[in-house]
Amino acid sequence: MKRATWSVVLAWALSGAAGAADLTLDEALAAVAVAHPDRRMAESDLALSRADRDQAASRKDFSLFLDGSLRTGRRLDGDWNPDNVGRIVARKPLLDFGRSGQAVAAADQEIAARQADLLNAESLRRIDIMARFFDVLLADQQYAADNEFMTVAYLDWDKARERFELGIGNRPDLLRLEAFYQDWRERRNASLQRMRSARQKLAHAMYSQDKLPTTLAEPVLQGNARPVPEYDSLLPWVMQKNPRVQALQAQLAAADARLASIRAERHPTLDAEVIGGGYSRESVIRDELSAGLVFNIPLYQGGRVDARTARELAQKERRAAELEKLKLDLSDTLLATLQEIEWLRGSGRAAADKQVEYRDWVLERARAEYELELKTNLGSSMAETQTALLRRKQVEYRLALALARLEALSGGSLPPVEGAPK
Repeated sequence: MKRATWSVVLAWALSGAAGAADLTLDEALAAVAVAHPDRRMAESDLALSRADRDQAASRKDFSLFLDGSLRTGRRLDGDWNPDNVGRIVARKPLLDFGRSGQAVAAADQEIAARQADLLNAESLRRIDIMARFFDVLLADQQYAADNEFMTVAYLDWDKARERFELGIGNRPDLLRLEAFYQDWRERRNASLQRMRSARQKLAHAMYSQDKLPTTLAEPVLQGNARPVPEYDSLLPWVMQKNPRVQALQAQLAAADARLASIRAERHPTLDAEVIGGGYSRESVIRDELSAGLVFNIPLYQGGRVDARTARELAQKERRAAELEKLKLDLSDTLLATLQEIEWLRGSGRAAADKQVEYRDWVLERARAEYELELKTNLGSSMAETQTALLRRKQVEYRLALALARLEALSGGSLPPVEGAPK
């Protein structure tokens, strides 16, 4: 009777609210588009780069401004007379010999870098949501197994306690069984806390912390069977498609463009200018309307250009070093990910499947013996079977995450595999 009561309590705890729709993996992954702080930071960086691009392009814009002065002056006859000036000036840069063009090119490359960073942030969020989703499923399964083990330990202790009260058995054995039960009770309670913690982390990853997910649907991971390329053929693809590589390459191109723009500061500029003016004192050397070309030829600028050039070169060298280090890290990460996929698909799956097969056989035998009242180890067999199933799910979840990381390394898509079905 007590065993039936424990089973009912466990089933109620894991079932959640009656009739509630289970959260699917696809529904959880749809939260990638939600304005999570990570996404908002990446979007803000992209918006900043676009603003910088508009600012750089505005250097060639037409400008219109009012220029004036209020003053008075004394003439040769000794009288003070007003000499006020009001002018409307229209100016349009014509040639700056590369300043604005290279600045715009640098801003365009920075936009490309920020777009790659946004793609990388989305990929990382997708992997994080998947991992948190799987953590909830595993936490539920672990709780079920630990609860079953605790139930068995409790029943053993309870039976020994009843026998001890009847004068059968000894106190050391009773204490040992009670300690064993308390250990499993502690593990079960820890698993219960992990269930709550895993759900909160999933809610935070989905950016819906005001509502914790209750029940999750078991995902159908059909993509776990897809073929993956070999390391030698995939490495060049990753070095070309990886978002972080693309971002750093774009930043290097932006640095080159900024260097060209800085060095162009030594070149002259040419503007077109139209001025309409009004004067309180007439003069033959003043024009009410004038137009002309204005040029500026730098003769000496001190160390300003050299200092800016040195700073930009230092930043470029740092970006180049970051890119080289990233490529080394990517090659190691790619190899480790492919090896993990190979291991999980090979010995990992085989070992988990055989463990499930063996535990199923033991469970069937224990169920038959239980019905014949030969032994009472059915509870332990059920718990061991759940543990074996948990191991099998861990393999599949880990494989799905490894494949997701492989896609993220490759910029979201893998190259076709020769001989693989399309």
